[in-house]
Amino acid sequence: MTQKLTPEMAAHFAALALGHVRREYPHKLDHVMDGPEDVLGPRALHPIFYGSFDWHSCVHGYWMLLTIRRLFPKLPVATEIRALADEMLVPHKVAGEIAYLDRAYTGGFERPYGWAWLLALHVEASRHEDAEWAEALEPLARAFADRFHGFLPRLTYPIRTGTHFNTAFALVLALGWAERNDGALADLIRSRAADYYGSDKACPGWEPGGDDFLSSALIEALAMKRVLPGDAFARWFAAFLPGLGSAEPKSLFTPASVSDRSDAKIAHLDGFNLSRAWCWREVADALDGPGAALAREAADVHLAASLLHVAGDYMGEHWLASFALLALTAGESG
Repeated sequence: MTQKLTPEMAAHFAALALGHVRREYPHKLDHVMDGPEDVLGPRALHPIFYGSFDWHSCVHGYWMLLTIRRLFPKLPVATEIRALADEMLVPHKVAGEIAYLDRAYTGGFERPYGWAWLLALHVEASRHEDAEWAEALEPLARAFADRFHGFLPRLTYPIRTGTHFNTAFALVLALGWAERNDGALADLIRSRAADYYGSDKACPGWEPGGDDFLSSALIEALAMKRVLPGDAFARWFAAFLPGLGSAEPKSLFTPASVSDRSDAKIAHLDGFNLSRAWCWREVADALDGPGAALAREAADVHLAASLLHVAGDYMGEHWLASFALLALTAGESG
């Protein structure tokens, strides 16, 4: 049976995020120091996104909280989420985040993973018409959109690794924002996705790597689903995974084994299972017959492998629930 997001699960995820989005330490900075004056802590550098072990996890922690508030507005925790967002997602604090981008050597800051998650947060904020969060965040979203405009034409080759540098993941989230806010960026994303992935065939499924949290194969497929009309995607996917009918390659249908959830990198593999579940569920909606059934079964198996492990050790707890939410809300949260 396909797992659905329940109010109890949503409340649990929200409690996790509320426990870490303002937890400053431990913290892993993406920060280049140009002199001793730049030796600063997370809160001094980032007025909003100083928690959750790293900047990008804090961003998608807020995304998760706002998503849960929208989906379950009657949960008691929704009031706490509203109060937090009213306090933090405000113009003067957003200005501080923008000021960080004006520092020296920030061109590669959070590229492209954090860029894409910030755009996704802005999209989610715009769905809350009773608040001013989207208006406050818009200048920061525009700043990262400008970075995509500058970067994608220069990125000759896609980055296929299953970690933060993955190009396809960033294109998926950025396109969701661009289709609402920036037609030129949406066109650029579609064009670059076609350049990067349009001729890919017979994916070998050489994954996972030891610290992947994305499936390089399936996130590429999801990106192509987002940029191609239905018939064109079906043709592309049939060439990309010609062995789908016999569940080949087996690696794409087999969840990753996680040997040590206290190891920050090995714990990525729980995210790998959850993000695969998201991708399989999304792709299944574009398939027919046995292929769709196999995709949905693979999604369920991957979700079951890691859903119970979103909490327990901070190395996973500060981010895994966001990826569980992607999987559990597949089809509406992009």
